[in-house]
Amino acid sequence: MTDRLDTSQPPRIDGVRRSFITARGVRFHVTEAGQGTPVLALHGWPAHHYAYRDLLANPPAGLRIIAPDLPGYGWSGPAPHKWAKQDVADDLIALMDALDLNQVMLLGHDWGAYIGWLMVLGAEHRFSGFIPLAMPHPWAWPVGLRHAWRLAHMAPMATAGSALMRNTPFVEQTYRLAADKRSAITGPDIEWFADRFRDPVCAQASQDTYRTFLTREVYALAGPRERRRVGIPVRTVLGANDPALHTSLASPHTALADDYDLRVVERCGHFVPDERPDVVREVLTAMAAPLAV
Repeated sequence: MTDRLDTSQPPRIDGVRRSFITARGVRFHVTEAGQGTPVLALHGWPAHHYAYRDLLANPPAGLRIIAPDLPGYGWSGPAPHKWAKQDVADDLIALMDALDLNQVMLLGHDWGAYIGWLMVLGAEHRFSGFIPLAMPHPWAWPVGLRHAWRLAHMAPMATAGSALMRNTPFVEQTYRLAADKRSAITGPDIEWFADRFRDPVCAQASQDTYRTFLTREVYALAGPRERRRVGIPVRTVLGANDPALHTSLASPHTALADDYDLRVVERCGHFVPDERPDVVREVLTAMAAPLAV
């Protein structure tokens, strides 16, 4: 039997800069690396900033990777709200203000991408481009009602998520089921996520993430279609073997965006930053190239 990790401190990533910054009542843990054009990298569930360990350990030339732990996740303090996604989006805009970031490239995975869409729709001028990973675009939700069955996995998290995270191998099983079997993600990496969610604050944040969505936010998806149009470049990346998503939910044909592209990646499940960091790096550097000074 192996000893459990000590996750009271974040995992070692050579060369990174760490800080704690309070914005809108959240004490954010922020991990940074590199210099140049700022890239705000938002993780999803069940993860924290370590999902972007490849970019943080070796940031692309000319880019400053900024990876906060979302409220209540990783080593950030709890949110003063119940994790409504618009509240988290507002928290992150406040964090950008605290970091004196007028405009950033935005990278988001899973819930981080969902929140990223809210940020772009609400304050597009703050972003030079957006890369959503493993997340539908906001104009697909009426079509997405046909795929509502894919949300069934959320029910256990919304009802008993805190207990599941703290007392069962739920996170480990999620990675095994949702990652491609040929994935490069390793057991020790998964442990850094799973063991951190034993913490009561992180476990509760996970439950609130799903409970708020299923009890409040999901109903809005069946309402009037999103009509706001996005003018910045958007490069969506989906895993070909992601069990939670269908490519139709991110189709360029339904996207109200002036410059939108969808890339479907083979040998990849749901956890794109962990499974195919090479693809994330490629898409990011291609988007950043026109912005280079």
